[in-house]
Amino acid sequence: MKTDKLEEEFLEAVNFVNGYTDPLPADLLLKLYAYFKIASRNSSHPGSKTPLINAFKANALIQAKNVSIEEAMEKYILLVKKEIKKQE
Repeated sequence: MKTDKLEEEFLEAVNFVNGYTDPLPADLLLKLYAYFKIASRNSSHPGSKTPLINAFKANALIQAKNVSIEEAMEKYILLVKKEIKKQE
């Protein structure tokens, strides 16, 4: 997929998730978190005040460590389409 188109679709998916109000499963949120962090080139450490949440986030990032920026965008978009939009 062309990079500009991919970035546009990624931002649309991010905006969709940010505006989504129904509860989502924790495992899905962690995958989205990891792919978002990679896709947005954000290398900061998880910043939750709860150590357990930080541990789960760190684990999600470790599991996705070999994913490229473009692949992270594609995986994020796919998760939104398959796991969230299908619920509507």
